[in-house]
Amino acid sequence: MVDETVKAALLEDWGRAGDITSQATLPKHARARAVIAARKPGVLAGLGFAESACRQTDATLSFLPLKQDGERLAPNDQVARIEGPARALLSAERVALNFLGHLSGIATATSRFADQIAHTKAKIVCTRKTTPGLRAFEKYAVKCGGGANHRFGLDDAILIKDNHIAVAGGVSKAIDAARAFAGHLVKIEVEVDTLDQLREALQAGPDVVMLDNMSPETLQRAVEIAAGKVILEASGGIELDTVKAVAEAGVDLISSGWITHSSPVLDLGLDIEIA
Repeated sequence: MVDETVKAALLEDWGRAGDITSQATLPKHARARAVIAARKPGVLAGLGFAESACRQTDATLSFLPLKQDGERLAPNDQVARIEGPARALLSAERVALNFLGHLSGIATATSRFADQIAHTKAKIVCTRKTTPGLRAFEKYAVKCGGGANHRFGLDDAILIKDNHIAVAGGVSKAIDAARAFAGHLVKIEVEVDTLDQLREALQAGPDVVMLDNMSPETLQRAVEIAAGKVILEASGGIELDTVKAVAEAGVDLISSGWITHSSPVLDLGLDIEIA
């Protein structure tokens, strides 16, 4: 999957004729060495994408990783060394850095959330709010940052949201219908907006209840009502400055779409020297 995705990105970047700037300015047989290094602190993810970009551009490029995915980076930490034909190296540079920066950005954002709640039992989980075609990779980056994965797709588990409840005719009816449909290995989660809906859900017996857009005080009350009968997941607009209070309310999971759809790219750069 990595190679196929990277190949598509390379073909997009090369266009019809390849890197015409390198072809115009660099001798055909020129060689170079380069270092990929962090310019900001963060958590590394996506090193395999950078290696794939180099290898698929020119199999003679040497790619030596100096760090591993999941490692924390300080500014100027070297991530990898690359050596080989200069034209090929520069032709692979942008695609390699795009993947590395994007996935490391997700890992970094996730780690900052996870650090805020490390003293609690709660875990940070991602959602399906991912870049089309990149979901598996972005969820991998979440794990590199210390988070956990929610559903990969619609077929992983039953998640009854507010629109399902509206059409089905209520929380209990939706859960009952899901239970009748699902096999014994399929988990059922239901989203609730109020404590009354939580009480109704508990009577129907889902595996997980998503507590949507509740204040820390309401979440704490929900934890008391549930009394350990189900897994509780907090969701809805949770940010870095609020996640600690949410976790301290006693929930088991905290889901965040922001870590995959809005996390900033981690700044990494490639510096080159003539071999």
